[in-house]
Order: sequence, then structure tokens, then C-alpha cells
Amino acid sequence: MKKLLLFFLFVPIFIWSQSNFEKAEKLYHAKKYDEAQVVFEGVLKSKPLDVKTIEYLGEITAHQKSWVKGAEYFKKLKELKPTEADYFYKYGGCLAMRAMEVSRLKALGMVGEMKESFEKAIVLDPKHIPARWALIEIYLQLPGIFGGSESKAILYSNQLAQLSPVDGYLSRGRIDVYFKRYAAAEKNFIKAHEIGKSKTTFQKLYNLYLNNLKDTKKARELKQKFEA
Repeated sequence: MKKLLLFFLFVPIFIWSQSNFEKAEKLYHAKKYDEAQVVFEGVLKSKPLDVKTIEYLGEITAHQKSWVKGAEYFKKLKELKPTEADYFYKYGGCLAMRAMEVSRLKALGMVGEMKESFEKAIVLDPKHIPARWALIEIYLQLPGIFGGSESKAILYSNQLAQLSPVDGYLSRGRIDVYFKRYAAAEKNFIKAHEIGKSKTTFQKLYNLYLNNLKDTKKARELKQKFEA
């Protein structure tokens, strides 16, 4: 009798959670993030360890640029699912975005945990491309006395080249732009665009011509050819 009573008590709660989760999911996919957040938070109260609900809330807070809250959600996720590379990557991503909002001294104190998160993502998923891009940016942006290193950035760029030639050329071009080696960057971005022929590869080369090389003729010709 006691088991039957518990069944009748908890089944309606489960059904409520499911229906509200589906409602929140529809709101999320409709990009109604604030509304979805309220419903997901209600679901989380009844199912505090539900991975999918926490993940949606993490994504919503990222859309809202609430990096501290986002980091909390993804930290919880990597504890619940310690073999999921993306949770480590997204946790590190939230920390990186938060670091851009705080003082330089505080940001430097966050670097170690960022690097560990991105490196762990690569260990869990050796083909993880975004984590390598993130590490390239860290090694470029950090002053040398705090661990910044062009050679380490190039190391991850070379790894990207093995996984994706387009990302390899784009990342090497990014390194060249950072150090104002614009002629070398042009060669790498041209190679990336020849392979990828995508909006991303076009934009990188176009921005280089327009903003760095100040060559409006090349920028215009590239745009005309890409849009033809």
C-alpha cells in the first residue's frame, strides 16, 4: 500500500517535469531564452541532477552573457559527466569570457583553470577543434612572463592542420595577424579560402585586406568573386 501511495504521489510530478521540459525546449528552439529559462529552472527544482536541463540552462546563460552563472552550470555538468569533452570546453569558455570583463590581474588568475579545461577537452576528445582554437588564443594573448608562447600557439595550429586543413591555415593566419605578419597571413588565408570557399574563410581574408592591409581593391574584388 505504501509503495502504491508513493507511485501515485511521484508519477504526476514526473509527468509534470516531462511536459514542462518539452515546453521549455520549444521555447529555447524558438530563441525565447528568458521564457525558457524560467521553465527550465522550475524543472531543475524537481530534477536537480538532470543533465539535459542543466545543459540548456548553461547555454541560455551563455546567450545572456551571464558568464559566472554559465560557468556554474557547466562546472556541475563536468562533475556529473566527467567524460564529456564539450562540458570542459564550455566551462573553460565561460571562464575565458568572464576574464575579459574583470581586471587584468584577476583574469591572469583564471588562466590556469581555463587551460586545464581546454586541455582536458582534448584528452577526452582528441579531435576537439574548438578547444585547440581556444588554447591558441590563450597563448597569443598571454604576456610571455605569464606563459604566453607563439611556439605553443603554433603547436596547436599544427594539430588543427592534421584534423582540418582549413582550420590549420586559418589558425596560422590568425597567428600571423597577431604578430602583424600580414603578407604571411594573406598566404594562409588564401589557402584556407581555396579549400573551404566558405563565408568564414571569405570573411577572414576580406577583413585582412580591408582592415590590416588597407587594400580596398583586393577586398572589393574578393567580395565580387565570392558573391558571384
